Amino acid sequence: MGTPATGDLVSADTLRIRIAGEADVTRAIIETGNAAARLEFRVDKKSRITTAASELARNILKYAVRGEITVRILREPARVGVELSARDSGPGIEDVDAALRDHVSTGGTLGLGLPGVRRLMDEFAIESTPASGTRVTVVLWRP
Repeated sequence: MGTPATGDLVSADTLRIRIAGEADVTRAIIETGNAAARLEFRVDKKSRITTAASELARNILKYAVRGEITVRILREPARVGVELSARDSGPGIEDVDAALRDHVSTGGTLGLGLPGVRRLMDEFAIESTPASGTRVTVVLWRP
């Protein structure tokens, strides 16, 4: 997974990508797709995980300016998956419950991003502290 040009290779199955511009968003999408391809995800599942990577990376740019996404391949006896962990040290989300409802936005958008990511993924977790940042972790599995 990845090269120094696309991120920090943490291990054979983990890549950390710094997000500070549009090119980094593209890298996150590509590397997430590469991870899904390594696990032979069907096209529809690959589209779901790359859509999540795009949304999470764009949220970092819009709300926190910079942060990082870690792409990790998960291997269990009965299944494999791709985990994305997006974190930033931005302003945080004041009302997480509201942010997870459709059409709620503090950024002048349609307010479909985080709720959509949650629907696309098998697992979704969010931690956010106002003035300290946000971490969103998602997993998509393949049996």
